Amino acid sequence: MCNERGDIVKELLMVYKYPIIGGLTGLICAILFFTVGFFKTILVLLMVGVGIFIGNYISKNDFIRNIFQNKLK
Repeated sequence: MCNERGDIVKELLMVYKYPIIGGLTGLICAILFFTVGFFKTILVLLMVGVGIFIGNYISKNDFIRNIFQNKLK
């Protein structure tokens, strides 16, 4: 019986993955807005966006691997 519930939960999470992610993102933004204020929340969101951009750049270009290969030669 427990396995059936687990399967149902997994299926629901797979079907509604993006609405769940969107809801959690909205919840985090609302908590930030009410605790630290509007402009600090905007700053945090901008910093997260910059971090995501840099992370994608590094992972797509193998930036770290190239640095270590050049240092070891």
